Amino acid sequence: MTPAELTEWVKTQGLPAFRGKQIFQWIHRGADWPEMTNLSAALRAQMSDIAIAQPVRIQLERVSQLDGTVKFLFSLPDGNCVEGVLMHYHYGYSLCISTQVGCRMGCKFCASTLEGCVRNLTAGEMLGEILAANRYLREKAPAGEGEAAAPRVSHVVLMGSGEPLDNYDQVMKFLRLLREPEGIQISLRNVSLSTCGLVPEMRRLAEEDLPVTLCVSLHAPNDEIRRRTMPIANRYSMAEILEACRYYIAKTGRRVIFEYALSDGVNSGEDQARELAGKLRGMQCHVNLIPLNVVKERDMKGVSEKTVTRFLRALEAEHISATRRREMGDDIEGACGQLRRTTLAKNT
Repeated sequence: MTPAELTEWVKTQGLPAFRGKQIFQWIHRGADWPEMTNLSAALRAQMSDIAIAQPVRIQLERVSQLDGTVKFLFSLPDGNCVEGVLMHYHYGYSLCISTQVGCRMGCKFCASTLEGCVRNLTAGEMLGEILAANRYLREKAPAGEGEAAAPRVSHVVLMGSGEPLDNYDQVMKFLRLLREPEGIQISLRNVSLSTCGLVPEMRRLAEEDLPVTLCVSLHAPNDEIRRRTMPIANRYSMAEILEACRYYIAKTGRRVIFEYALSDGVNSGEDQARELAGKLRGMQCHVNLIPLNVVKERDMKGVSEKTVTRFLRALEAEHISATRRREMGDDIEGACGQLRRTTLAKNT
């Protein structure tokens, strides 16, 4: 709930309006009802009977021995689970969150979509992923370090399970909750939202006055290749997607990031790099090259480091801004969907 919604809700429970602000602040600190010490014990007991303060819990965690990346399996109140990845950079902690349980987009290189989309996450559940990660960081902080000094998530990436723009209304509410002054106050300039290319929703996002970084999963230099790996390409052409990107850039003044997962024999040739460059030339954008994370249920193959370097150099020769994405959490099933599938398989 927003502060205004929470204030109205506590009034329906016969409570004074100021309790809404208190509860909102506690929730965004990651507190559960017993920890809300400026509420009476009787009130805390009453509230715990009618509402869940922290709906997302860490069910499982895996810590990379390579770089300290943490892969979370988050449990939800209805028994479903989603994944998140906590990454430490020089500027702080970034959390990759899920927006749906599963995904219905059907991309052939992704594990998240293998069982389809079970349901959308609520704005509160998305926020809950961050609050759970913040609790984790607080608990791991050195003894004696106060809560205010404990590390916390400062950057958010909507690139876990699910297509964010397929859960449009709840994702927009989540983004607005992130920047609430009484909440966790994460600047939306520190938020990246990834889409496989839902054109009408991309255009809607441009009108929202939410300065997030739009990331588009392109993964191909043309429609023919894209249709072989991404079913959404049968609905929206690359020309439509790129035009929506130009519209987003014009409305927000922010560059667009194109994600490009390199797969051997599919989209990783130097000619394909030059074809891609021709489509992007003149656009305020950046290409993020990703060596494909191989999913055992799929038949797509990864590429060598030499192939990545050649593709990158071909883009740079055409004056396209590009980098190779830093790989993190390779030893803990860091790619989205992998840990959830492994866990579900063990429980069946």
